[in-house]
Amino acid sequence: MSRLTVRPVEREDRVAWERLYRGYGDFYKVGMTHKTLQTVWGWLHDPKNVVEGLVAVRDDQLIGLANFRAMPSPLRGSTIGFLDDLYVDQQARGAKVGEKLLARLKQIAVERGWDKIRWITADDNYRARSLYDRVAVKTKWNTYEMIP
Repeated sequence: MSRLTVRPVEREDRVAWERLYRGYGDFYKVGMTHKTLQTVWGWLHDPKNVVEGLVAVRDDQLIGLANFRAMPSPLRGSTIGFLDDLYVDQQARGAKVGEKLLARLKQIAVERGWDKIRWITADDNYRARSLYDRVAVKTKWNTYEMIP
């Protein structure tokens, strides 16, 4: 089997990254517009923006992505990591791509002194949740959204 690498997203990855990010939007039934893709891509390459991206690559093909950021945790008086997006191409699922992306994110957390990484997922995302149950601890917190 060929080697899987995880690295920061690069400008040359745009077309492949967009294909993956559209797949992520489709999975969550969130319409992915050109403006959304352009905005997120811009954030990933703007050193003043907190959003960063990782990609998983096998045989020169992008097969997974993770977008994350630093997040202040006032209750702890510290900065933690927040994983916004994690997506693996359907054909690559089951090959530990998600685990590799999360392992690299964990290394980044250690390097930056984050004492935890937090994320949310859909309650019915059972396949991802089986991974998350292996590498993390499910919290007791419920998530709410308020639309202004």
